[in-house]
Amino acid sequence: MARPTELERLTKVHAEAMAEFDRIQSAVRDERLQSLQDRRFYSIAGAQWEGPLSEQFENRPKFEVNKIALSVQRICSEYRANRIAAKFVAKTGEHDSLADTCAGLYRADEQDSVAEEAHDNAFEEAVAGGFGAWRLRAVYESEESDEEDEDQRQRIRIEPIFDADNSVFFDLQAKRQDKKDSTRCFVLTSMTHEAYAEAYDDDPTSWPKEIRQFEFDWCTPDVVYVAEYYRIEDRTEVVRVFESLDGSEEEYRAEDLDDEVLEQLQAIGSVEVRQKRVKRRRVHKYILSGKQVLEDCGYLPGRYIPIVPVYGKRWFIDNVERFCGHGRLAKDAQRLANMQRSALAEIAAYSTIEKPIFVPEQIAGHQVMWQEDNLKNYPYLLVNPITAPDGSMQAGGPVGYTKPPAVPPAMAALLQISEQDIRDVLGNAEQGEKIVSNVSGKAVDLVQAKIDMQTFLFMSNYGKGVRLEGEIWLSMAKEIYVEPGRKMKMIGEQDQVSSIELMRPMIDEDGELEHENDLTEAEFDVTVDVGPSSGSKRAATVRALTSMMAITSDPEAQKVLQAAALMNMDGEGLADIRDFFRKQLVQMGVIKPTDEEAQQMQAAGQQQDPNAVFLQAAAEEAMAKAAKANADVVKTIAESELTQAKTAETLMKIDGGGDAPSMGQSGQMQAAPMQAEPPMMSERERLELEAMMIENDIKRRQLDEQQARLERLQEELAASQTQNTTSADMQQMVETLRERVGMIDDTVAKIGDAITEMAGVMRENADRAIAQISRPKRLVRERGRIARIEVE
Repeated sequence: MARPTELERLTKVHAEAMAEFDRIQSAVRDERLQSLQDRRFYSIAGAQWEGPLSEQFENRPKFEVNKIALSVQRICSEYRANRIAAKFVAKTGEHDSLADTCAGLYRADEQDSVAEEAHDNAFEEAVAGGFGAWRLRAVYESEESDEEDEDQRQRIRIEPIFDADNSVFFDLQAKRQDKKDSTRCFVLTSMTHEAYAEAYDDDPTSWPKEIRQFEFDWCTPDVVYVAEYYRIEDRTEVVRVFESLDGSEEEYRAEDLDDEVLEQLQAIGSVEVRQKRVKRRRVHKYILSGKQVLEDCGYLPGRYIPIVPVYGKRWFIDNVERFCGHGRLAKDAQRLANMQRSALAEIAAYSTIEKPIFVPEQIAGHQVMWQEDNLKNYPYLLVNPITAPDGSMQAGGPVGYTKPPAVPPAMAALLQISEQDIRDVLGNAEQGEKIVSNVSGKAVDLVQAKIDMQTFLFMSNYGKGVRLEGEIWLSMAKEIYVEPGRKMKMIGEQDQVSSIELMRPMIDEDGELEHENDLTEAEFDVTVDVGPSSGSKRAATVRALTSMMAITSDPEAQKVLQAAALMNMDGEGLADIRDFFRKQLVQMGVIKPTDEEAQQMQAAGQQQDPNAVFLQAAAEEAMAKAAKANADVVKTIAESELTQAKTAETLMKIDGGGDAPSMGQSGQMQAAPMQAEPPMMSERERLELEAMMIENDIKRRQLDEQQARLERLQEELAASQTQNTTSADMQQMVETLRERVGMIDDTVAKIGDAITEMAGVMRENADRAIAQISRPKRLVRERGRIARIEVE
């Protein structure tokens, strides 16, 4: 059997889509129409009188006091003050740096695509009508890029979908609220006839759309609808498995294996060992008009339909998905209050003054006076007498008086009841504004928490949509953000901007090559934090931190709490202050630094702990003093050697020019044999010896002080190590200082021993000299002259 042509395939797709959309629209038409009416009721002036009620009040006043709009605005304002964000958590529950990378890229995509508009529109439509939606779409970074560009790069954009209750339709088999079990989705988009003809070069043929409301609006834009058709297809793909030289296996899809990739695999010695077939979930997108397939967009990145639905209040009854917004149950009470106000205004428009009633004969000739009485305030008014039947004149007053309309008692009671009904259905938010003075903060929080519980349902349902958005984004990012070396912007939790490089090669602890920031390996759970809150979560955080400061006595803990409170404060001109305190908390080790902050700290030589900074400075100071002491010791050694030389010279003189004393291997001075009677040690030499010994004692005391300083540093180091705040450089400095002081101690000890031995030798020589001088002597004469002196 011949395979169908491309035209036949697209014709079949269009026919299937038309039939399925007709079934979906027929099943949900009533619910979607009610949602549209609810949104019109709260937002469009005059729409509260649409329907049969307008016919009853035709040509009568129609006033509106829209209480539902104020209640919806309050809920939307609380949401905007407490936005919900998706978080990426490792499936093992442990911290993963790749999860932080995904979160930063996700926030950057939200910021660049102005996702707040999409989120705000969907939330307001869900609160007002019961259903809202937005989409995720992959677009090129540069508007000049196209599908033929080799270096095309895409980013994920988050875009709004307007009028979602009559433009977004999922298949009837989908029962989950997030529609992850859906296999079909239609998104209708309106276009003017001119825009349609220019975009598709075709006569406009609108997609069939029955959910619309024309009762109040006299004129609406003349538009044509096209349908975005998303269809889940399970494709069977061939995966080829290659084994590398080290025995590890790598899998490649057949469509990804081009000639260049195969050559690289062969060059590194990888060999194909087997093939296998796997099923893969893909999303196929078409754009349809009323008569044909306008465009086949192919397969989209990711495995989920990129449409995020959001509900207000949702039920599933009689196999039909039903939902409503915040104001549907209050519509009748609002209509009743409008009717009573309009009727009361109509009654008040009648005259409240009793007017006299005369016969024509009484007022004839005095009409002008009665007409101008309200302006000129005449002191009296005239009327004509009445002619009696017998022809006589008879004075008489007015025949009667008009009566002002009376307000029915039931109307006042009904107006009061309708106001109470509105408060009961929408919630009495005014009570939160009636808190009197001298009320405790706990009581205020309890009152506000009770009001907040009225909005928790909407925030919870919206949180499910945000979680789905995170899952869709992650699924798309794993296929889009895969370019090695691509630089991308990241946004931190405190709105700090940084940059990362995708697929950056690095060597792990085992010496093997791996790639950092590889999103193809990103397998995370997506979570959201949802909770009732009356104001900003940051404001609540600030209140909690300031309360903790009041009960904390630790100065360091108070400093951390104060910095955290200032970081979470909102206000004009606080951005620089928040940055300053963030840097402080990063340096103290309270907050984990980003990669960029870590690099800046490493480049600037900053330390995270101020105690470690102090210890390092103290160690450097001690090392400088130790170096000076070492230099002083060297100087002392040199001076000691000079003194030894002088002593040797003195002894040589005493010995009468004999050999100078020599220093032994141990550093001791060995005197030469005496050949003459040595004289007494001079006073100068004795003083030099004593000065040298005193100076050595001073050096020893300095050494003791350095030793004590070292011990104190060691104690501080041990305390710092207990808190895990001392760096490896600090430890190395202290170890170097310890070795230096030990060397100085040994040197000083050797010098002291040398000085002691030298002093002993000098004393021994002096005693010998004195003994020689004290022995009896006689003069020996030769040829009448004194030849020599001999000791007896």
